[in-house]
Amino acid sequence: MGRPADRNTILPAGESMSSSKPRLLALPPLSQHLRELASRRDAWLVLVRNFIPVVGIYFFGWSAALSVFNYWFDGFSALAAIIAALVPRAMRESQPKASRGAVTAALLGVVTWVFLVGIVGLPYWIVLIPLHDMLLGSELRTEIAHAPVLWLTFGALAASHFWKAFHLGYDALPENELKQRVRWDVYLLVLRAIAMFMMAAHGLAFVIVPLMAVLLSYFEIWPERVLGATFGDPARLYEYDPDDASRKRRR
Repeated sequence: MGRPADRNTILPAGESMSSSKPRLLALPPLSQHLRELASRRDAWLVLVRNFIPVVGIYFFGWSAALSVFNYWFDGFSALAAIIAALVPRAMRESQPKASRGAVTAALLGVVTWVFLVGIVGLPYWIVLIPLHDMLLGSELRTEIAHAPVLWLTFGALAASHFWKAFHLGYDALPENELKQRVRWDVYLLVLRAIAMFMMAAHGLAFVIVPLMAVLLSYFEIWPERVLGATFGDPARLYEYDPDDASRKRRR
């Protein structure tokens, strides 16, 4: 079995893609996936962890709406945390520090973060349309409002994402390595939201929890295959610039 692509792998300077559009990579056959699962203990641990909500819903009467909301909130808060960790560097590089005071800079940072969360997080907002009754219904609101432990749980989940994002060292990464790492993480989170939307829009909301368990397990076990099948070589995500590609097509 070949070594999975490393999300931080950067090719030598001067080496670029042969075309403006990345070549998508085909997924290996099911038999190869099964062989790898059989030989990887970590993969089985991932499967067991992600299928706990499925067992809880079908055998112990757990709330399906709460489980789906947890999937949604987990992905959305992770995306918001990554954006928050990137805002200080973006502001520092776009404007000289001396051009604004500390309070002005903080307010501008918050406004920028909210704006970017609204734009980059658009797939997560769109998911709320087909899952409106489940995620925005009175039953879920009542369940969360009357359970302080849920507030603590979701708060701790969001805090863990922000802690992780701010400790990844985005400020110190070279530009290409920063692009590679951010695109790797953000693309996976966006694909997660798109998958939730497609399931709900095609009438699969009633089985969305087991489907999400399978999806999240695949994303965690084989992230390089998910990215390769969608965006091309996962080790070269930093290279592709949609703006450059569109300019070349106009020429």
